[in-house]
Amino acid sequence: MRAALFRSTMITSPHNEKLKLIRKLQARKHRERSGLFVAEGEDLVEGARTAGAEEEFVLVAGRDVEPALLDGVSELGSGTRVIGVYRERWAEPGGDLQVHLSGVRDPGNVGTIIRNAHALADGPVVLGPGCADPYSSKAVRASMGSVFARPPARAELGQMAGFKLGLDPRADVRLREVELKSPVVLCLGGEREGLLADQGLDATARIPIRAGGPESLNVAAAAAVALYEVANRMARRG
Repeated sequence: MRAALFRSTMITSPHNEKLKLIRKLQARKHRERSGLFVAEGEDLVEGARTAGAEEEFVLVAGRDVEPALLDGVSELGSGTRVIGVYRERWAEPGGDLQVHLSGVRDPGNVGTIIRNAHALADGPVVLGPGCADPYSSKAVRASMGSVFARPPARAELGQMAGFKLGLDPRADVRLREVELKSPVVLCLGGEREGLLADQGLDATARIPIRAGGPESLNVAAAAAVALYEVANRMARRG
């Protein structure tokens, strides 16, 4: 159903079908089954509108629904002003620089990496096996609207073309020393499991960390550093 079909009087019952749908979409199985997801907050809803996202409906507290009822279906807690329901969009892999994730299970990291790639790469974030749902509420919030402007893709690494560069804190070669070949697929694994040796990588590299620092960076932070480095090297090369 589209937004025009949902226009009605103020919602005053917690049993309203729109509120029930929002509650259901908190579960991944319902998101996957329906192809719908929830975005909360004025900035995200405005980002969806700017990106031309396919809107099912938007509820504004005090205009479309009693504020207490909207708070009752919020995952942010009290004070939610607007919640929108949208249809998922999926891109195809491609571009001179894209990111492939495998086993990144934290939705906040997935959403942040989508935002990083939107800022620094011309290709999408491609989700492989074992990744968190990029359309969970936490991932959508972490993306700060980038999930609308640059939707993610889905593929196993072996299905992708390009120079596959894996980030590994144990690698002998530093990132700045790798000879890049366009297009580049920057590959990251979960923080505990990391990348597997048999994933078909063309090269592995590490981000140097100062003496006395932690053993590795958070995967979203590592993605941001690597994307910046690779994007700038590719730009200098022309």
